[in-house]
Amino acid sequence: MDRGLVNEDLSPVPTKKKNWTVLNYFTLWVGMSVQIPTYMMAASLINGGMNWMQALFTILLGNLIVLIPMLLNGHVGAKYGIPFPVFARASFGILGANIPAMLRALVACGWFGIQTWIGGTALYPLVLILWPEAASFTGEIFGVGPIHFLCFMIFWSMNIFFVWKGVNSIKWLETCCAPILIFGGLALLYWAYTHAGDVTEIFYTSSQFQSTSDFLNFFFPALTGIIGFWATLSLNIPDFTRYAKDQQSQMLGQALGLPTTMTLFAFIGVAVTSATLVIYGEAIWDPIILIQKFDNPFIIIFSGIIILMATLSANVAANVVSPANDFSNLIPKYINFKRGGLITGIIGIVMMPWKLLADPTGYIFTWLIGYSALLGPIAGILLVDYYFIRQTNLDLEALYQRKGVYTYLRGYNPKAIAALMLGVLPNIPGFLVQIKIYSPDSIFGFFVPFYHYAWFIGLFISGLSYWVMMLSEKNCVYRCKEQVI
Repeated sequence: MDRGLVNEDLSPVPTKKKNWTVLNYFTLWVGMSVQIPTYMMAASLINGGMNWMQALFTILLGNLIVLIPMLLNGHVGAKYGIPFPVFARASFGILGANIPAMLRALVACGWFGIQTWIGGTALYPLVLILWPEAASFTGEIFGVGPIHFLCFMIFWSMNIFFVWKGVNSIKWLETCCAPILIFGGLALLYWAYTHAGDVTEIFYTSSQFQSTSDFLNFFFPALTGIIGFWATLSLNIPDFTRYAKDQQSQMLGQALGLPTTMTLFAFIGVAVTSATLVIYGEAIWDPIILIQKFDNPFIIIFSGIIILMATLSANVAANVVSPANDFSNLIPKYINFKRGGLITGIIGIVMMPWKLLADPTGYIFTWLIGYSALLGPIAGILLVDYYFIRQTNLDLEALYQRKGVYTYLRGYNPKAIAALMLGVLPNIPGFLVQIKIYSPDSIFGFFVPFYHYAWFIGLFISGLSYWVMMLSEKNCVYRCKEQVI
């Protein structure tokens, strides 16, 4: 192995350390799915015109679709014990793997900042209970109040603590939090029905679409946004499945955990919000705002702790593990998992996440769909390379060598890079229209509707073009000796 391409965190996980079971992957997904963005996910769909059944169906379908690449990419982690950036070396090249790794890392940094801001916001009412004078503090730090920013940094430190403790501490966190989070969600549901009775206005709200065409025009962009929510993890899931006891553990655990938990918690969000219409006379989609309306300080503190646990367990697993490995892959000799996690945290602050969350519409249709336009093409290339070009056989030693079958052209595979660009290009006009740089009637107007299907289009175009280009290289279409540790 070339020492410039490997460190302890990027090395293949040996068999004796592969001990994650079905339960571990199930609790992993409970910990990542039970979070405020999931709770509020149905809100954007209902506000866009869907009724509650249409919203939940869209959420379920989106998660079933993204589960497919999740399981397929998870296979390589369980088989070879390698993380995502090392896996990407097979298709993009020993050095070219940094391209998809950095794209994935930057998205994760944005998500890390968003979740950390949400966690800090959940901490704020707890601080006010323990320190009432804090409400009178004035001034701003980077455009937000000083106490809000202080809460943000406190929660930021909690995340970094688990990063510094390593992946095993994250496994422990997810396992411990999962039953508490399930209990907290069901307790909130029980509160809603005991206080609101049988009157559930949102459940009786009909679809606002006048025709099937109007519904489909909203449905497909919404579905793409839902897929984009976990398009990130569908790439770097090998970061977790590398610890799987066997393939069945990762596949069954993920299948049981992802679509069920996401849909259930979205349903809890719909049901509780429906109850707030009856109890408070307004629909309160944000649970942080909801708990501030409770009169009992104990309930406020208990609810706040549940929200903090939910946000912490989701953030550390979903938004730190991948970029930590991705940054480590950039300069393995100097950046390990801990330092990569710290870099993630710093970038998460610099991105000022409170601005990303300022517009809920922008959150779904600009943020989620926007980065899915980048990650869909990467997924297409990885899947085609692993399953169609190499038929799941990788040369494990060559993944850590500068001169070998994955060297390509000076460490970069130009065909993978070209396929990535081809998959991204059709979605750029729609993105520019979405952020209001171009008008829908511009010269590129023909491509604007493609943006609504960004993840699908990018995955298909990049995957197909990569397959065609790689078949033309005899040296790249081979059956290497299977190596599994």
